[in-house]
Amino acid sequence: MNFGLYGYGPRDKREWIVVDCGVTFPGSDLPGVDLVLPDTRFIEREVKRLRGIIITHAHEDHYGALLDLWPRLKAEVWMTPFSAGLLEAKREGEHNAPDVPVRIFKPGETFEVGPFSIEAIHVTHSIPEPVSLAITSPAGTVIHTGDWKIDPAPSLGQRIDEARFRELGEAGVLALVCDSTNAMREGESPSEEAVGKGLREVIEEAAGRVAVTTFSSNVGRIRSIAEAARDAGRQVLVLGRSLKRVIDVATDLGYLEGLPPFLPEEDFGYLPRENAVILCTGSQGESRAALAKLARDEMRNVALTAGDTVVYSSRVIPGNEKAIIETKNLLIEQGIRIIEDTDALVHVSGHPRRNELRQMYEWVKPKVLVPVHGEAAHLVAHGALGAQAGIPEVAQIRNGDVLRLAPGAAEIIDQAPVGRIFRDGKIIGDDEEVGVRDRRKLSFAGHVAVNVVMDDKLNLEGDPDLVAIGVPEKDDTGAFLEDLMIESAVSAVRSIPRQKRRDLDLVAEAVRRAVRGAAAQSWGKKPIVTVFVTQ
Repeated sequence: MNFGLYGYGPRDKREWIVVDCGVTFPGSDLPGVDLVLPDTRFIEREVKRLRGIIITHAHEDHYGALLDLWPRLKAEVWMTPFSAGLLEAKREGEHNAPDVPVRIFKPGETFEVGPFSIEAIHVTHSIPEPVSLAITSPAGTVIHTGDWKIDPAPSLGQRIDEARFRELGEAGVLALVCDSTNAMREGESPSEEAVGKGLREVIEEAAGRVAVTTFSSNVGRIRSIAEAARDAGRQVLVLGRSLKRVIDVATDLGYLEGLPPFLPEEDFGYLPRENAVILCTGSQGESRAALAKLARDEMRNVALTAGDTVVYSSRVIPGNEKAIIETKNLLIEQGIRIIEDTDALVHVSGHPRRNELRQMYEWVKPKVLVPVHGEAAHLVAHGALGAQAGIPEVAQIRNGDVLRLAPGAAEIIDQAPVGRIFRDGKIIGDDEEVGVRDRRKLSFAGHVAVNVVMDDKLNLEGDPDLVAIGVPEKDDTGAFLEDLMIESAVSAVRSIPRQKRRDLDLVAEAVRRAVRGAAAQSWGKKPIVTVFVTQ
């Protein structure tokens, strides 16, 4: 979830730009939450001096929060044509999405945003039009790499602009703010061309249908799959809304030119089994994605059968292991063959391994290395690699750190408030505002609602009504938990002197404590308890 700020000038007049505005996805600890967004309160306080938002590429962790956060920032957004096309397609699909003002730039171009001159440098990654940014101010030039790798044979676009990186290095680079994703992996990443060959071999050797799941934004991979299918005499059927959206934008921009048309799912019944390649979403085990529905045999028009092959042309994003394994097991139970990157070269990362990082250091010769985009282990490994390579300064920073790059030595000089906010349905807010804290408790111990009615003499008007959700029916002795909780509620009311029962809030709190205590004694857990008292 990327959201970076670059500022220039004295503290009370500092001008800012945002680089990338991404999301991450909720785990089981955030029940019901749709998306996790960066907490932008620091720059919201400085929003009058925010000069622009620059997006390096259109992966969700780099641009996915734009529509939700732009109303808080209201700054002009700079994007490449492909990123802008995906944003517009997403905006059309969301109710009341803001009309974000977008200015288009292309790799190789330079533009001015506030006190910064920004040059977009072409790099290779697993999506069209990724760029690194050379951000120049009177303090010097900072290269923000974004996501990149050195691919000698990319399936789309040009190779990384090594010559421009070298020119910048010769002119002098203050700092390299660099992708750390694969900083613990030795060697160099294989090329997309090699992945295309691996996919072609798998598709040609398969006897039945072949379903391939990949990240929907990887247009180069989509093209490789379509070319492999075409060469094997097969046609490609597309399943999944995000894939269809990306294919529409990529087609409009000419990235899929020369390929046979993709087929809609309604054509499945007309396609001979040995001629079918199904391109589908769901590589991360998402329960509502096409592959999971295929695994559960829930698709209206499309199905897999024993002897078919499913190819995972993707990596496992940490945290998704369980969901992916569940989907694979459902497929295997149906007699479907699974192929992943441990079986054949069907996927390669879009991030640099250690040899590629060393090459980047050599090209740009930075005075300061700032490892970003990774977990603590990756950031530390990247910093150690940079120090070994002779970079004079390595600045280890974490979320919220304010790093001064110049003048003087690189130094953390302040802490900005930092955290996460959530999109929950139509609401955006912190965990308290969207109710996540109580939802966690509900998922652990359930909820009990109690309605206590008293007559005009402050005696109970019959037993309380009680509704328990997510609570066991009986305890380990066979007694009904609802009965035990009702008995405790009655006892709690009767234990209060009649004159004090005039305080209905006091009665409610006594009943709440008694019901929770009864549940804890007989069950071992304390549910959330809501009590209504009326007279």
